Amino acid sequence: MTVTGFDAQNPPDPKLIDACVHCGFCLATCPSYRVLGRETDSPRGRIYLMDRLNEQEIPLSPAIASHFDSCLGCLACVTTCPSGVQYDQLIRDTRSQVARNHPRSPAEKLLRALLFQTFPYPQRLRWLLAPLVPYQKLGLQNLLRHSGWLAKLLPPSLVAMEALLPPIPGDAFRDALPTVVPAVGPRRYRVGLLLGCVQRLFLPHVNAATVRVLTANGCEVVIPPNQGCCGALPHHQGEEAQAQDLARSLINAFAPWELDAVVINASGCGHTLKEYGHLLGQDATYGDRAGAFAAKVRDVQEFLDQVGLTAPLHPLTADGQPLAIAYQDACHMLHGQKISLQPRRLLRQIPGVTLREPVDAALCCGSAGVYNILQPEIGAELGRQKVRNLCETGAQVIASANVGCITQLQRSMDAPNSLPIFHPMELLDHSLRGALLPLGAA
Repeated sequence: MTVTGFDAQNPPDPKLIDACVHCGFCLATCPSYRVLGRETDSPRGRIYLMDRLNEQEIPLSPAIASHFDSCLGCLACVTTCPSGVQYDQLIRDTRSQVARNHPRSPAEKLLRALLFQTFPYPQRLRWLLAPLVPYQKLGLQNLLRHSGWLAKLLPPSLVAMEALLPPIPGDAFRDALPTVVPAVGPRRYRVGLLLGCVQRLFLPHVNAATVRVLTANGCEVVIPPNQGCCGALPHHQGEEAQAQDLARSLINAFAPWELDAVVINASGCGHTLKEYGHLLGQDATYGDRAGAFAAKVRDVQEFLDQVGLTAPLHPLTADGQPLAIAYQDACHMLHGQKISLQPRRLLRQIPGVTLREPVDAALCCGSAGVYNILQPEIGAELGRQKVRNLCETGAQVIASANVGCITQLQRSMDAPNSLPIFHPMELLDHSLRGALLPLGAA
């Protein structure tokens, strides 16, 4: 029998679908609707399609699947919905259906295989990066970017992927941090740190800064050497089996260590880790372990705000004046984990700092995992809007707590008006060490 709509394996819950009263409050906060302006590319439009697919009234055609693909999964609609519609659960189950039942074109299959079989596996990604080091060092990257040849040689998704490539640091090809880093002074807590599959390669300095901040504030930091990807990337795209395998491996990696908390400094990872209880809820072996693991997960800003900073902080200034910081809310931090005040409270403790709030702070930057690669035009437009709003605050620095957001913002910067972008842990680290903050253009 041919399945025309959704199959019987965890379809979107009709009760959750029926909670939507189609009031339209979600439209103003939905980034894909903002750009595309189509009802079917809005949360309530997608919920309508889910209902018709559940009832086998329409087929899961390429046209219908495209409306689910256009969703960033930013969850802004969940925050803004007055009826409490759990769109996060609906789109999660829908994406699993699409992954199983929608036949992709050969080009789509190839691109997704490249993304899902390299990005979540740091060692594979290192092999992919190796030839790109001379590409950057010899000036080929700048030459091809400015000549326009990349757009002529590559499809849009690969052009977008290349545009996101930051300078590859020298320590991208090895994990330099030790397994255990002792606390400075009396130990208050023992925490585990997730390095991240992409962050450990592209932004290893963020992990190093996070360790210094944690240890300075009385935390012994454990970094299991055999840890891999948390599964966020495939989980957000409906690749459920792969996400579950990665989750089991990560739980195993942290299992030997007695920890007070598992600390995360990338919001997309943190959101997925906190969902492990659901992701592995039907697993007889890992279900309870996953729930216990998820209960220990804390974003590093959430954790430090909860336990309090104990190390003295030094001023951060710009030309002797108070440093103005525009804080960028990552979607899976703000909407997924409901973390908003904690990062701001931490940054305000740094002497000489003022915070600036951008217009449309809750609107996605367009990164959304690999969305800016799979949907490059929409991602690029959202990136431009976000950067414009951040720069219009008059801040000298942007603070962002997610590797995807950081690379997206850097890509979207207009060179003459670029602002440096730091992870909040970098700002705290510079303040702790009394180090001069590099304020050159991003």
